[in-house]
Amino acid sequence: MERHTTVTHAEWPIMELLWEAPRSLMELVSHLTTQQGWSKSTITTMVRRMDEKGLITYHTQGRAKIFRPTVSREDVTAQETDSLLRRAYNGSIGLLVSAMASRNDLTKEDIADLYAILKEAEEDAL
Repeated sequence: MERHTTVTHAEWPIMELLWEAPRSLMELVSHLTTQQGWSKSTITTMVRRMDEKGLITYHTQGRAKIFRPTVSREDVTAQETDSLLRRAYNGSIGLLVSAMASRNDLTKEDIADLYAILKEAEEDAL
């Protein structure tokens, strides 16, 4: 089975729970019916499809299946970031930052964080 790192918008809530800790289907149902308003059958279908995609796996514990992710949050977010940069900004981080800055979406804290990140990247590149 090929492993995918693409997580759909609907799959994110399930992945968020599984990145916190492995969970049984009933634990997922308990959380997601409250948080998302999803039915048990919707959650069951999504979990089955995510298993088929290779995003999650399970082991049997007694009569319960305990699900866990097969992909890390870091790998998924990196793939999502790369995809966004390619689609929306033609691969340019500069265009992304420029768009955020021109909309005044950056706080002073964000700007300080960016300076620190860039300074570290510059030192690493030397």
